[in-house]
Amino acid sequence: MSADTATTSVTTAGFTQRLAPEVYDRIQQRILPLLEREGLEAILTDDPEDVSYLSGFFHHPGERPVAVLLDAAGRAVLLVPELERQHAEEQRSRAEIVTFAEYPGLENPFAPLARAAGALRGRVGVTTQVTQHRLAMLQTAFDAVDWVPTELVTRARYVKLPEEVEQHREAARITDVMLQAGVDLIREAIDEGRPLPTEADLAGHVGRTGVGIMYGEHRDVVVISFLAGGLVYAGANSAIPHGLPSGYRLRDGDTFMLSLGAAVGGRFVEGERTFVLGSPTPEQRRYHDTVRDAQAEGSRAIAPGVRCAESNARCLAVIRDAGLGQYLRHRQGHGIGLGMHEPPWLEDGDPTPLEAGMIVSNEPGIYIPGHAGYRISDSMLVTASGSEPLTRFPRSLDDCVIPV
Repeated sequence: MSADTATTSVTTAGFTQRLAPEVYDRIQQRILPLLEREGLEAILTDDPEDVSYLSGFFHHPGERPVAVLLDAAGRAVLLVPELERQHAEEQRSRAEIVTFAEYPGLENPFAPLARAAGALRGRVGVTTQVTQHRLAMLQTAFDAVDWVPTELVTRARYVKLPEEVEQHREAARITDVMLQAGVDLIREAIDEGRPLPTEADLAGHVGRTGVGIMYGEHRDVVVISFLAGGLVYAGANSAIPHGLPSGYRLRDGDTFMLSLGAAVGGRFVEGERTFVLGSPTPEQRRYHDTVRDAQAEGSRAIAPGVRCAESNARCLAVIRDAGLGQYLRHRQGHGIGLGMHEPPWLEDGDPTPLEAGMIVSNEPGIYIPGHAGYRISDSMLVTASGSEPLTRFPRSLDDCVIPV
């Protein structure tokens, strides 16, 4: 499939990023049996991703607490500072809204939530990500509650609802367009005899492309810290897996990487390709082909019932068997959802079985100091019979060579 075909397969006129209110009703309902299973009277979370998952309220986290309390009867209460009340209302947050005046304030900011919760007592789950400081404030505000660390909301987020999958698909379409935009910028410079772009030039261009699509083709854009963009690095810079773009200008013979992604409705996708400028050397072809073979095996390994650790082992064994294991620096991949990186982890230490509806990255890579890095990544939807790549930009080296 060509990049052009891959990126025009979805009609997006008027794509609405915000989920319908009834979707949040279903999300909250799927939490209730988990509360019963763990013997909890309620769950409280101040994790920004959990808050948006349960209520539809997206915000930039800071020192002022924002939290959702969902009790066993299905009542959801959203705590926000007064300055965020209008914001929560305009986002049609699917919860009762209670506010505190300011932080640190004259009153414990969780006190209004405790009053709204009434006679809540007993075992209440709290996210394992809560800080010690906020946990102390909760213990003071809710004097009859026994706080129990739990990851039940995180686990509920593993399997996506169909409406969430559609948001991921749209984010994947945009990511493919951004990859093509990066390639086109380089080709235009070559055709017109202009200097090749720098890493920073490429990063800025693909980011503007993605954000432009968001606002040009979508309604109710969910604004979070990252809408579209990513990492761009060339030559030896790409041997650092999470290196940042620099002023380095691409040149003939370079291996370079476009590590891009987008978030639609707060739901992330990543798509990464490694390119070669000019004619690949035998060494470049060996490195790229090995990673491509590993990624292909990783795709086959991602299927319902396969444990994350097993998928990781099968994927990375291809690189080790090719004699390049010394250049490995990371696992096969990770879960993707409201976080760009979230569990489950496709790594030796995670026994979680994959399930239909999960979305995970498939991104084996090798990194040769002083030369370059090679990584190919797709966001994969686990299906009933296997897996489907949401990002579809071509992967082979022949498709990822840009003649100079």
